[in-house]
Amino acid sequence: MTTVADISSSFSQYLALTKPKVNLLIVFCAVIGMVMALPQSISYFVLINAIIGITLVASAAAAVNCLVERNIDAKMARTAWRPLPTGTLTTKQTILFSTVLGVSGFALLMGYVNSLTAWLTLLTFAGYAFFYTLLLKPRTPQNIVIGGASGAMPPVLGWAAVTGTTPPEAWILFLIIFIWTPPHFWSLALYRSDDYERSGLPMLPVTHGSKFTRLQILLYTFLLIGTSVLPTAIGMSGVVYLAIAMFSGIYFLKLSLSLYSDYSEELARKHFKYSINYLTYIFAALMVDKGLQHLY
Repeated sequence: MTTVADISSSFSQYLALTKPKVNLLIVFCAVIGMVMALPQSISYFVLINAIIGITLVASAAAAVNCLVERNIDAKMARTAWRPLPTGTLTTKQTILFSTVLGVSGFALLMGYVNSLTAWLTLLTFAGYAFFYTLLLKPRTPQNIVIGGASGAMPPVLGWAAVTGTTPPEAWILFLIIFIWTPPHFWSLALYRSDDYERSGLPMLPVTHGSKFTRLQILLYTFLLIGTSVLPTAIGMSGVVYLAIAMFSGIYFLKLSLSLYSDYSEELARKHFKYSINYLTYIFAALMVDKGLQHLY
């Protein structure tokens, strides 16, 4: 007899396949694209279906990633608890789950949003689940740089959902996330380098060492600060956004400089956590700035 506890446990296992924390950031970035594309006339019905559809396809991609990397996950302390390495879910269950999510999400986007959003979301799914996970990640220490293109797509998807187009403004948001991804992920890779070495994945700290990785983080942080100015430079946002972007970026740079000059695991963890906050701050600032512009 199936109990409530059994149902709750199964739900939590399937939820874990979707990487909910990562998905939350993906959806947030997609919503940023939607908000920045307004005031283009669009119904709440379309917006809701866009958010649900993008979430479902992103969840399907995460599940495929978990499936492909199940043997690698089993070797890493950070991921050994996941449903596939522990055997709480099977390969067949994961494939079925991912298929249902992916097909449902694509159908929602195609039927109730627009075809451009649907196809771009499917392309993003393929880029992350297959191109990045299967081809790049196990073969090159630049995997996160090249593969970061898939992770940078949510604002473009959100913009496409509202307007049916992907103008330069949407690609500037893409560029910010694309440049942000390496310093964000490499700080995690630094304090998890033992995990990655056991897994056999050619992550930058494993193949080129800590010092080189920290230099790359620092250089990308400089590049990120420059990129973050672009929304104001093209008139997409105003001084409120610029002030928050500069303040957040300077603190990010301070952490990157400290990480480069005097490494510690504690500082790497702090850098990784702040990198998430940084992206949240500047994208929230874009929305606030846009709202203020419409008020005045």
